[in-house]
Amino acid sequence: MTRSYKTTLGDPPQRELLKPLILLAGIVILDQITKALVVATVPLYYEAGYTLPVVGDFFRILHVRNLGIAFSIGQGLPPLVRQGLFILLPVVVLVVLFCTFYLSSDLPQRQRWCVAAIMGGGVGNLVDRIFRPLGVVDFLDFKFYGILGMERWPAFNVADAAVVVGGIFLVLFVLLPSSEGT
Repeated sequence: MTRSYKTTLGDPPQRELLKPLILLAGIVILDQITKALVVATVPLYYEAGYTLPVVGDFFRILHVRNLGIAFSIGQGLPPLVRQGLFILLPVVVLVVLFCTFYLSSDLPQRQRWCVAAIMGGGVGNLVDRIFRPLGVVDFLDFKFYGILGMERWPAFNVADAAVVVGGIFLVLFVLLPSSEGT
């Protein structure tokens, strides 16, 4: 069973539509606050080699910048091409997700929460791409013990984590539908 949403903001179903947007806003705010703290307090890793151990060598905070996308893909592209691709493409994806979020009356609520998490992460990194000329701030650094040939997982941030977790749960919820449809 799927929920059908009405279009007036005063209706309870419409308010249900707005709740996941609190998650979206929370992700953007948390992402930007953590990045601002890292920029203000942790020297760039490339310049100082500085890391802040949180759980020994397993989990560290460091300050790196990424001009590319996931795993620094596209970092070597010419600046104009890189900016065009990595700003315009995410804007298009975010608009499509936003339209899906609001215009699809049969999108179950739990999938809306996942889309909101993905959008929050997308907006968080888009803010960096627009306003941080050195690139997206990445700072979470985990030991990977040689799995897949990597001693450390590439550094990431709150926005990246939101996109990945939201995406994993969205796939699970699509593949394993609930009997409630929410």
